[in-house]
Amino acid sequence: MAKNLLIVDDSATIRGMLRRAITIMGLDVGEVYEAANGIEALAQLADHSVAAVITDINMPTMNGIELIKRMKANPHLKHIPLVVATTDGSQQRIDEMRQYGACGYIRKPFQPEQIRDALKPLFGVKDNAGTDDGHLAEGLF
Repeated sequence: MAKNLLIVDDSATIRGMLRRAITIMGLDVGEVYEAANGIEALAQLADHSVAAVITDINMPTMNGIELIKRMKANPHLKHIPLVVATTDGSQQRIDEMRQYGACGYIRKPFQPEQIRDALKPLFGVKDNAGTDDGHLAEGLF
């Protein structure tokens, strides 16, 4: 059964790159919804059921941290896995995202394989979910 996904990033280019990577990676993905910030993401989540969310952190209007906090505080949204895709790869930021409830991390710029590896476990694929580049911080926490 295909699972829907939400991509949240203020860059239309990054959203397009993520969409293309998801399309070619071979997972059973249904609809891919997009939002340019946290407010738009919450509106999409009110209208659509999704299996996972990939979100940037640094966005205008409502950033990814606030989006994660609001999702985790909402009984209807708190179960949805969140993967953070960001340029900020500091261990402090990664730990902060884990503390807020994100279950995975992808550092920009990314390779399609990193997207695949972070999403496989969320879509029920049982094989190796780690990345091939040895970065333990990337993928699932």
